[in-house]
Amino acid sequence: MRKLMEQAQQMQAQLAATQEALATKTYEGTAGGGAVTVVVDGAGQLVSVDFDAAVLDPEDPGMAGDLVVAAANQAFAAASEDAASSMGDLGMGMDLGGLLG
Repeated sequence: MRKLMEQAQQMQAQLAATQEALATKTYEGTAGGGAVTVVVDGAGQLVSVDFDAAVLDPEDPGMAGDLVVAAANQAFAAASEDAASSMGDLGMGMDLGGLLG
């Protein structure tokens, strides 16, 4: 039981370190063939939005918003995939001492 508790503490420390590392990373998404670029961080915060001036059409203001949403969704998806991949490795190799069967 003591070994299991030590392993759980190690996993908790690894989880905290992984979360901290992910929070410092940035992820980029683009839309409209690169007309809009969005950068988010691993903590889920929007860092920046850059536009190509040609995208800002006064006749169709909704187009710019749609492109921002598409680029942001792409960036957040990349961050989510990286987090899932990083977190998925944490439980590997843990000896549960027959607790699961």
